[in-house]
Amino acid sequence: QLQLVESGGGLVQAGDSLTLSCAASGGTLSNHDMGWFRQAPGKERVFIAAISRGGDATYYERFVKGRFAASRDNANNILFLEMNRVKPEDTAVYYCAAAQYYTTRMLAYDYWGQGTQVTVSS
Repeated sequence: QLQLVESGGGLVQAGDSLTLSCAASGGTLSNHDMGWFRQAPGKERVFIAAISRGGDATYYERFVKGRFAASRDNANNILFLEMNRVKPEDTAVYYCAAAQYYTTRMLAYDYWGQGTQVTVSS
């Protein structure tokens, strides 16, 4: 069974950059389309980015488009989310997830990591 572990979160200042990683084990990352989600305090978990299994297609929610970039290293079973020009409203727990197809639908994602906290100070 595919297991996902996020890392790279922390406390940063507004305008900084941060890269999250998602390491996969127990399976082959290239067999899955992947997504990034986040959950802010007191709010529902929301989709922010998807990347196809080959890495040739990406899709971003409007509030991160142009600032965040998803990428993957299938040879090493790692997924990345580069976060640039972060804002206080980006404060959330960030999750990676794996699906059988390229989608923004949260319910389509079968495997989830435990999340990593990102806090952006103003």
